[in-house]
Amino acid sequence: MPPVDRTHSLGESRPLNVVDRFGNWLSLRKIEHKVGTPAGKRIADFGSGYNAVIARQFGRDAASMTVIDLSLAPDLASIPNMTAITGRLPGAIGELSDGTIDIALCISVLEHLQEPERALSEFRRVLAPGGVLFVNVPSWRGKWFLEFSAFRLGLSPREEMDDHKSYYDPRDLWPLLVRAGFVPHAITCRRHKGGLNTFAVCRMAP
Repeated sequence: MPPVDRTHSLGESRPLNVVDRFGNWLSLRKIEHKVGTPAGKRIADFGSGYNAVIARQFGRDAASMTVIDLSLAPDLASIPNMTAITGRLPGAIGELSDGTIDIALCISVLEHLQEPERALSEFRRVLAPGGVLFVNVPSWRGKWFLEFSAFRLGLSPREEMDDHKSYYDPRDLWPLLVRAGFVPHAITCRRHKGGLNTFAVCRMAP
């Protein structure tokens, strides 16, 4: 079977399932614990999904909120502090200037990208001094759970699983972050969600 040629965003053709919604909730709680209030921050959600669920909730009090994905709900452009950019990652990040983002989110996206290291380098480029990148990816243990959910239980869309390019344990993700330019001592990379995911926090120097 040939690789999936992705042409749409998560949540565009069908509502998010219970696995996706619960995963988003856990990631958001983790981010809020690390960041505190997003008030006054310039936030970007890379691979936000069609309805930009996390961005709508997390970015309500932000100074600005940028969302990027292959396709985005039309109403996002009407939200006062929202900038909606449609395009493929990492190329679409080129629309953002250097050092203009305080909080960058890449939640369950990196595993779908053909050029993950280039994407991480672009995330670092747009981060402002003192900025922080949050990355959540499924681990190799999570691969079994996600495929069981999709192909045996029918709880997750099969096409999403077939679009995965890789899975990441901390020892897989950490070297990519370093090669992307993040300083080793400013990277926290640990297992998350019972070991089904890997969660990284990368901080820029002030």
